[in-house]
Amino acid sequence: MIEDAKVDGQAGPTTSGTPDPDRQASLGRLVEQISEQASRLVRAEIALAKAELTEKATKSGIGIGLLVVALLILAYAVGVLLLAAVYGLGTVWPLWLSALVIGGFMLLVTIVLALVGVQLLKKATTKPESIDRVRDDIASIKEGMGR
Repeated sequence: MIEDAKVDGQAGPTTSGTPDPDRQASLGRLVEQISEQASRLVRAEIALAKAELTEKATKSGIGIGLLVVALLILAYAVGVLLLAAVYGLGTVWPLWLSALVIGGFMLLVTIVLALVGVQLLKKATTKPESIDRVRDDIASIKEGMGR
C-alpha cells in the first residue's frame, strides 16, 4: 500500500488515497490569500490608472489652453501680415486696389480649402465597405451553422 509521503514538506496522500486534511486547509488558505492579493492588486492598479489619467488630463488641459492662445495670436498675426501686404502693394498700386487684390486672393484660397474639405468630409461620412463584408461574413456563418 501507499505510505504517507512528504514531498517538499507537503503531506502526500494517505493509504486510503484521500488528501491529507492539513494540506487541504493550507491549500484553501493559499487560495484565499491569492484571491485577497489579486483583488488588492486590481484595486491598486485601478487607483494608479486613475492617478495617471488625472495627471494626463491636467497636462492635456494646459496644453489645449496654450494651443488656443497660440491660435488666437496667430489669427491676429495673419491680420497684421495681410495689412502689411496691402500697404506693400499700396506703394505700387492705389491702396484700394491692393486691398482688393489681397482680399480676392484670400477669398480664392478660402474657396479652394472649403471645396477640398467638403470632398474629404463626403468621403469620411460614407459607410465603410468593411461593414458590409462583416455582415456578409456573419450571415454566412449563421447559414453554415443552421445546416
